[in-house]
Amino acid sequence: MSLNLEQYVSEFSAQNINGEHLLQLDGSKLKALGMTSSQDRAIIKRKLKEMKASLEKARKAQEKMEKQREKLRKREQEQLQRRSKKTDKCLSDATEGTNEQ
Repeated sequence: MSLNLEQYVSEFSAQNINGEHLLQLDGSKLKALGMTSSQDRAIIKRKLKEMKASLEKARKAQEKMEKQREKLRKREQEQLQRRSKKTDKCLSDATEGTNEQ
């Protein structure tokens, strides 16, 4: 509707075309849905291309965030392990010092 193609809403609804299905449509499928105007198909295809690019960009950003989180988790885990080793060493040294006295 935002593209001024309201005349196709009823057919898209009748065919249960949702967002996921919409992204899978190409020129021939659009034509089969009754979109006979090549200009209208071009508008839809251009918008779909923009949407796919936007989705891909968002997916890549999400993957990047997940990698950063994983890297941070690993770093924190390594720091905890180092602290634990230092604590164990200090306790061991203190125990040895007590045994020597």
